[in-house]
Amino acid sequence: MVYFGQTSCEHDTERYLDVVKYVFSSYKKEVPLVINTMGWVKGEGLLLLIDLIRLLSPSHVVQMDVYDWKAMAPLTPEHVRLAPGLYTRGQQPARRGPAGSWAAGEGDAAAPEHKLLYVHPEFPRAGIAGEARVHSSILRDMSILGYLGQLQSPDVGAVLPLHSLVPYQVPFNAVALRVIHTDVAPTNIMYAVNASWVGLCRIPEEIRGQSDGPVLLTQTPVCDCLGFGIVRGVEMERKLYHVLTPVPPEKLRLVNCLLLGNIAIPNCVLVGQQGVEGEIPYVTSDYNYSILGSGKLKKKKHFKRREYAFECDYT
Repeated sequence: MVYFGQTSCEHDTERYLDVVKYVFSSYKKEVPLVINTMGWVKGEGLLLLIDLIRLLSPSHVVQMDVYDWKAMAPLTPEHVRLAPGLYTRGQQPARRGPAGSWAAGEGDAAAPEHKLLYVHPEFPRAGIAGEARVHSSILRDMSILGYLGQLQSPDVGAVLPLHSLVPYQVPFNAVALRVIHTDVAPTNIMYAVNASWVGLCRIPEEIRGQSDGPVLLTQTPVCDCLGFGIVRGVEMERKLYHVLTPVPPEKLRLVNCLLLGNIAIPNCVLVGQQGVEGEIPYVTSDYNYSILGSGKLKKKKHFKRREYAFECDYT
């Protein structure tokens, strides 16, 4: 598993391909492999999909059509072989050579010989623009809530808020830090990491940190991700990160890198903390929104509450 740190690869397609290659390299080819590609099939997304088919050489390609969109050609072996990709070239069509013979075309694309299974879905509202992103956002929040539910007691009872859970104490010089999706000044890195969702990763390099500050990576590594957690707090005096995670201790011993991406903790985890008197931890109503990087918590208004509501209960 690799933590990409973003919900879309649109702004970092090269790293996305590097991640795909890294994950695919562990495939032992002893069991069938199902690859669920993205729904981004317009513009550069379609070109990237062609690159993936060439890179992974699947035996079958299942293409789902949309009821009212005919712009995407069937991904037949011939089409994939000839069409240009985002990073690969398509082969040139065969040309007539001397004495009526046919010469092979040129290009750097492999010749995939997959079988195309073309499916036309008949279920209602298939392919409606925008709904897939909304559904993905809701399912992502529910997955995070389910993951955080492992921090709770198995006994049925009240859900403990973040500030009531006992975190791990991680020294600054034991792990490296990297913000994936944007540039953050070293002086502001702790503001970015505090109360954030992070990938708990393992890089092959030895961490050699200084005693007076965090270890910062200059590039985003493509490395194993062992799980996820929340940096519940940063203790500058003792130079410690306070991390909440359900990852077992035997795996945590291997973690030496925290990757912070553009994946937010569901709002209800922060604003729905029970038993708090006064200001809620991590949330404030008295803040200067003109400060760079700050912003209001966003509410999802795509669906009617009575139809799509789900409670913030991660027991």
